[in-house]
Amino acid sequence: MDSDRSKKSVSRRQFHKATGGAIGALAGFHFFPALADKKLEKPTLAGIGAGGKGIADITGASKAGFQIVGLVDVIDASKLVNPEGRLKKMGQTRRDFPDARFFTDYRELLSEMGDKVDAVTVSTPDHHHFHASALAMQAGKHVYCQKPLTHGIWEARELDRLAKQTGVKTQMGNQAHANNHMRRCVELIRSGVIGKVKEIHAWTNRPIWPQGFSAPPAPEAVPDGIDWQQWVGPAPWVDYSPRIAPFAWRGWWNYGTGALGDMACHIMDLGYWSMQPATGPALSPQAVTAQQSGATEFSPPINSVITWDFGPSQYAAKDGFQFFWYDGYLDAHFDRENWQLVKNGNEYNHPSEDVLEGMDFSKFGSVIVGEEGKLFFNRSRNNWVLKTSHQIDGFDWPEITLPRAKDQDNYKEWLDAIEGNIDQSESNFALAGPMTETILLGVIAQRNPDTKLEWDAEGMQIKGRPDLQNQIRREYRKEWNPTA
Repeated sequence: MDSDRSKKSVSRRQFHKATGGAIGALAGFHFFPALADKKLEKPTLAGIGAGGKGIADITGASKAGFQIVGLVDVIDASKLVNPEGRLKKMGQTRRDFPDARFFTDYRELLSEMGDKVDAVTVSTPDHHHFHASALAMQAGKHVYCQKPLTHGIWEARELDRLAKQTGVKTQMGNQAHANNHMRRCVELIRSGVIGKVKEIHAWTNRPIWPQGFSAPPAPEAVPDGIDWQQWVGPAPWVDYSPRIAPFAWRGWWNYGTGALGDMACHIMDLGYWSMQPATGPALSPQAVTAQQSGATEFSPPINSVITWDFGPSQYAAKDGFQFFWYDGYLDAHFDRENWQLVKNGNEYNHPSEDVLEGMDFSKFGSVIVGEEGKLFFNRSRNNWVLKTSHQIDGFDWPEITLPRAKDQDNYKEWLDAIEGNIDQSESNFALAGPMTETILLGVIAQRNPDTKLEWDAEGMQIKGRPDLQNQIRREYRKEWNPTA
């Protein structure tokens, strides 16, 4: 299937089925195709995106117990001439898994390997997450997709819907979600250790890649071994430049979602998960506002502060709560000549001293503020800090209520779900989809700063702003259009 016509026919046929609701026959239908005829002893996996983060995801899945049978990457490392920098690592997974079949197009892998694949990891740039995951689920494959789950809000809704419709086992790649200390802190917050929640603050020093540029770099010839048509895929076209891929794509609105998309699924995870109601619809904000510096038509901001307003809910204060996000170095600027972000100091955006109360912001990533105290948290450390009022006296410490992941490993938890040992991974698309939707609403606020955007979750629209609908659901290049 080498021709563009073949690729197009696979894309249109499969996506029409996936988004048109014609896959009901797959719902609740679970089996390992490769295991059914006893050819293999392990669930089989194909890695979509085999370089960069794909190296860690494929290796992690292999160590968890999957058999790697397929690899997909738009960069064919065997054809690269004198690769430098990040390109040097692009062939690592092919060396580690020499028996896995290699493709540059995941549509071809899903079409040709068929029932030889039970599950996929999706470790591509953001703009391919939806298409790769939707096609895989439509084909009955279990899906582990990197964060953010999708590039756009409509896409996040669709993946959540498809996951429920097909019954496959899903997992988003925010690895710390599997850590015991995060799950314990969720239990504590929900049990009232700091009282009802009034505010949540989360922060990061990202971006550390080029961001804030006002025009694309000069185009260059596409090197042998890189399928640039496939890399751009469903997104708007841009001519090749090594200043876009394989790393700096995060700083492009068309392909990435900036620091917010890169890090919020990690750092906002504790706060969002803690506030998720036990029953009823998923947590959704009422409004969002962003202040930012350096954003352009092409690129996310160099730094920003975002505020989401949430109404009353099970674990929130009477009037609801606010979620605050801070990113970027305060005095950074974009150096076009060297195509890099240059910081003029070491201080990055973070909460005020009134919030921090003397705590070193560089040692934490979030703080949950309740009516009776605060919980400071870093996803990479298990020594979280409680600062509470006298109300802690006599507090009834909660029992364990959230299941714990095997070895605190998100790949093993996903495998446990696939093998039927548990129902779903805790970061499955039913949670990851709405959290990604909330985060991507912040991305829209960054693109439309200093304006309060009121969110109609049921209608999936920003009230009074029909002009922003294309930022909720964007058009794809024709051969990638799921409704074509």
